Amino acid sequence: MGKLVSTIFVTLDGVYQAPGGPQEDTSGGFDQGGWSFTYGDEDFGAFVTEVFGQVGAFLLGRRTYDIFASYWPRMTDPADPIAAKLNALPKYVVSSTLTAPEWSGTTVVGGDLAKEVAALKERTDGELQVHGSGALVRSLVDLRLLDTLHLATFPVVLGAGRRLFTDGALPTRFRHTGGRITRSGISIQSYDLAGAPEYGSYDLPENA
Repeated sequence: MGKLVSTIFVTLDGVYQAPGGPQEDTSGGFDQGGWSFTYGDEDFGAFVTEVFGQVGAFLLGRRTYDIFASYWPRMTDPADPIAAKLNALPKYVVSSTLTAPEWSGTTVVGGDLAKEVAALKERTDGELQVHGSGALVRSLVDLRLLDTLHLATFPVVLGAGRRLFTDGALPTRFRHTGGRITRSGISIQSYDLAGAPEYGSYDLPENA
C-alpha cells in the first residue's frame, strides 16, 4: 500500500496559485504568477529531486493536470528526474468533465473521491503524490486520506490569489516530521496528519 503525499508551494500568506510562471494560472484575474522562480536554488532542486525519487504514481486536480499536460510531455530528456517520472508513471486526474485525456498514462477519477483514492493507495507501490492541486489537497485532508504534507513556504507575501487553507476547512492537527531551510530562504517542512486538534489553556488557576 502506498502513502498519499502532497508537495505544495505557498507564500507567507498562504497563496499557492501559479508559482511557476506569469501565464500558469491567471484565473480570478491573478497577475502575480511566477513568484517562486527567483528563490529556486540547488538546495530546493535537491529537495524536489528527492521527492520525485519516491513516487509511484501521481494524483492531480484538474487545473494542475492541465498545466502539467501542456508542458511536461514535451520534455523528453530521459535524464530529467522530473520529466521521466511524470511521463512514464500512472497519472490520475480528479475531474467530472475530462473525458479523453491526451497525456499518455492518464486515468480520470470521478465519483466517490474517498473510495477511489483509497483504492489507488492500495494498489500503488511507493508514494501516490499530489503536486499543487490545492483544492484537492484540502479535500484529501478533510477526508483524512492524506498521509504526509510537504509544505514549501517562500518568503514573499502577495495579498491576493487562491489560498491553501481557507475558512471552513476541517480542523486538523499535524505532526512535524522534518524540515530544512534553503539558502534562498524557502522553509520546507514535512508533516504527517495526526487527527483532530487538541486544545488547552494558558490561563492561570483562579486561586494562583
